[in-house]
Amino acid sequence: MTTGKTFPPSSELKIGFAHHAYQLKERFAARDTGIDHFQVYTRDELAARMPEMDVLVVSGLWHDALLDNAPNLRWVQSVGTGFDQFPLDRLRERGIHLTRAFGVMREAVAEQAIACMLSLARHLHFMRDYQRHHAWRSYISDIGNREAELAGKTCGIVGLGLIGSRVAELAKAFNMRVIATKGDPSTYDGPADQVTGADGLDDLLRESDYVVLTCPLTDQTRGLINERTLGLMKRSAFLVNVARGGCVVDEDLVPALRSCEIAGAALDHFHEEPLGPDSPYWELDNVIVTPHNASETRMYEENLMDILVENLGRLGRGQTELLHQVV
Repeated sequence: MTTGKTFPPSSELKIGFAHHAYQLKERFAARDTGIDHFQVYTRDELAARMPEMDVLVVSGLWHDALLDNAPNLRWVQSVGTGFDQFPLDRLRERGIHLTRAFGVMREAVAEQAIACMLSLARHLHFMRDYQRHHAWRSYISDIGNREAELAGKTCGIVGLGLIGSRVAELAKAFNMRVIATKGDPSTYDGPADQVTGADGLDDLLRESDYVVLTCPLTDQTRGLINERTLGLMKRSAFLVNVARGGCVVDEDLVPALRSCEIAGAALDHFHEEPLGPDSPYWELDNVIVTPHNASETRMYEENLMDILVENLGRLGRGQTELLHQVV
C-alpha cells in the first residue's frame, strides 16, 4: 500500500455494504465477527455515508466521485467478478485495496449458460409465448423448424476461465463437442476438445452451433461480437452472452438477429442497465433477455462472505496480499 495506512483492529472497523437488493448485512451478521457494519441501498445513501467506512462492499452502486469523500477507506470488495467500473490508478494512488468476488458465481453463471442453450434448442421461449396465448402448438412437419438437441452440437466458449471451464464440463455432460479460446491455452486442464489462444476465435465462430461468451471485458474483448465476427457464424448458430454487454456491438447484432443472419441469442448483460423500454431486443422473437441475473442464486451472499471474512483475517494479521486481489 502506497500511503502506509494500517488496517484498523476489528473493534474499530466499520464495513459498509452497498447493494439495492442483496441481503449482505444480514448474512455478514450471521458470521458473528463482532465488526460494526451497515448497508445502504441507493447511491445517495452511499455517498452520504462514505466518510464512515473503512471497508466498502459494492458493485453497481459504485461511482468514482465516492473517492472524494472517503477519508478512511482502505479496501473495496467488489460484489461481482468484474472490476472494469473501478478507477484502478486512483485506488493505487490512495493505497486502497480492491478485491473481486472471483468464483462466487461459477456454478450459477455456468448453469445459466447451459439453461439458455437448452431453452434456445428446445424453443422454450416460444413455448412460453404459446402458453400466454392459451395455444397448443401442433407437431412440426418441417424438420428444419423443429426443436434441436444439444448432443452432437459444437459449443464454442470464448474465455475459458473459471466460469468458461465449468460451462465446458457441463456441455460435455450433454455430449457436446467443446472448443474454446483462452489467454494461455497451455494452462488449461479439462475436458474441452480443443483450446486455442485468441487467434483461434474466427475458427471457433465458424464451427460453433452455440457461441458462449464468458470472457472479461477488456480492450481485446470490447466489441468482440460485431459485423465481421457475426458474419463468420453459421446461420443456424446461437449467441449466449453471460459476460459483459460491452463485448457485443448492439448496432451489429440487432440487424443480424432481425435478418436471421444467426438463429438467435440469449443475452444477460447490456451496455446500459436496466435495459431501456425502447430497446429492440424486447421485441425480437429469437432473443431471450434475462435481467443480468445469471449470477443470482440463493448462495450468492454466502459465497461472497467467505471471501470477505478470509480477507478480513488476512488484513487483521498484517498481510497485504489478499484473496482475489486486483489492487
